[in-house]
Amino acid sequence: MGTTKLILTHEVSGLGSAGDVVEVKGGYARNYLVPQGLATGWTRGGQKQVDALAKARKSREAASIEEAQALKARLEAQPITISVRTGQAGRLFGSVSTADVQTAVAEAGLGSIDRRAVEFASPVRQTGSHEATVRLREDVSATLHLEVVGTRA
Repeated sequence: MGTTKLILTHEVSGLGSAGDVVEVKGGYARNYLVPQGLATGWTRGGQKQVDALAKARKSREAASIEEAQALKARLEAQPITISVRTGQAGRLFGSVSTADVQTAVAEAGLGSIDRRAVEFASPVRQTGSHEATVRLREDVSATLHLEVVGTRA
């Protein structure tokens, strides 16, 4: 069975980000990565494109790091309030989702974040103070302080 050399077209958790050249087991490539459109087969021409993209990415990266650091400072400066429907004793119907956090950040005027980059240490099912982590870049993460307030159903 051996390994297969691929170029990732999208970020794959635990494997790499778009443009990375990776070696994976043949079955993983054949049955998941390629059919899902997450990777393409490696070729010399593809490698030249990857190199050109990496060079362009490096030139944009300096400004991107500064933007990420500024966004991190804004996100960590104040708690973000999320209003949710609750039942008795402040218990939520369901839990706070990553989309709820994304919407609350945008409504607070702090910028836009990707909901897929938001991670909770544990599900938020109660009102009160909670924390979430937002991956702004591979090397920059912000810790959000969430204030979950309930409105009676």
